[in-house]
Amino acid sequence: MKLYYSPGACSLSPHIVLREAGLPFDLVKTSLKDHTLADGSDYYALTPKGQVPLLELDDGQRLSEGPVILQYIADQAPGSGLAPAAGTLARYRLLEWLNFITSELHKGFSPLFNPKMPREAKEIFAERLQQRFTLVDRQLEGRDYLMGAAFSVADAYLYTMTTWAQGLGLDLSALANLNAYRARVAARPAVQAALKAEGLAR
Repeated sequence: MKLYYSPGACSLSPHIVLREAGLPFDLVKTSLKDHTLADGSDYYALTPKGQVPLLELDDGQRLSEGPVILQYIADQAPGSGLAPAAGTLARYRLLEWLNFITSELHKGFSPLFNPKMPREAKEIFAERLQQRFTLVDRQLEGRDYLMGAAFSVADAYLYTMTTWAQGLGLDLSALANLNAYRARVAARPAVQAALKAEGLAR
C-alpha cells in the first residue's frame, strides 16, 4: 500500500494506524500548497479532491476520506484490535467517535487555517472548538482511550486534532483528562515513529 500524506496534516492519523497495525506501506509526500508530489507530478491526477490522506491499495485502487481509510486499515489487521468487528454495537460506537471528530473537530479547524477569515470570526470558531474539546475531556473521565482501555483508530484521529490545537495556540490546559490522554497517545511507539518519519519529532 501507499499512503499519500503531508507532514502534520490529517493524514497523520492513518499513518499512525498503519504502524499500529504492522502493515507494510510506502509513504508518498504530497505538497498541499501546489498539489504536487516530490517528483513534480500533479497530485490531482491521482485524486480530483487534491486532499490527503489518499491510500493506494496493492491492486491500484485508491481510497480517500480519513475515517474510511482508518477503518479499512483496521479491517486488514483484525487481530490488532484497532476497530471492533463490523456489525457490533462497539463498531457503531467507534463510528460515533469518527463522525464527531470529522464533523465537529476536523472541519471546525478550517476557518482557523484560512488567512482570509476575519480575526473576530476566528475567535468564534476557536471558542466552539474549545467547547467540543471540553466535551471530549468529560468523555475521557476514567478512560485510557476513547473506546475505553484499548487504543482504536479514533484515537489516532483525535490525537492528530490535538496537535492542530496545540499548533494554533488553543488553550486546552484546563482539560486534565484530555492532556493526560494526549501524553498517553504520544508515548506510543507507533505514534513516535510516525512523527519522526514526517519530520515532526526528533
